Amino acid sequence: MKKQLKIIIALVLISIIGYLGYSIGSKLNHKKEVANRIKTIPEFSFKNLDGQPFTQKEVSRTLPKLFIYFNSECDFCHTEAKQIQEHLEQLKNVQLLFVSFEEPESIKTFAEKYDLLNKDHIFFLEDSTLLFADLFDAKSIPFILLYTKDNQLIKKFKGATKIENVIAHLPSQSADRQDSQREEIK
Repeated sequence: MKKQLKIIIALVLISIIGYLGYSIGSKLNHKKEVANRIKTIPEFSFKNLDGQPFTQKEVSRTLPKLFIYFNSECDFCHTEAKQIQEHLEQLKNVQLLFVSFEEPESIKTFAEKYDLLNKDHIFFLEDSTLLFADLFDAKSIPFILLYTKDNQLIKKFKGATKIENVIAHLPSQSADRQDSQREEIK
């Protein structure tokens, strides 16, 4: 009887270890897949506030891009929008793409509150199918992705992020910072 119990316990332990190994391996593979998928802006289709399709074809080819996944009921999102509004001059050469799964009316109200509507480089998009969260692996709100003008991922920011931190990673800002560091060394 004791021998059978030991065998059963050993089989259960081996099964648990096998399952955990498989589970960890699957998560690592998924993480690698997502990392590869978002190295460049993947294909997507959202709607602008007029209900018209907005795809990666409408994304600027000459400006860095900042995707901001937000929700109008998120306090951190409001803080970030206010910071963006206060730093619009520094972000004038960046295409800002605000994406939310909410109804267009809620998105528009949020945009109006921070005077971010009707700016040439700022777009508010509705993601009614929750594609953004799955495609970009956004597990938190706010979630920000910064891309170069050539659609190469520079950095992703999860959760509350000060806009100064984002601005510091902009291609032109990074180059300016490197130039000033070189001058200090001389």
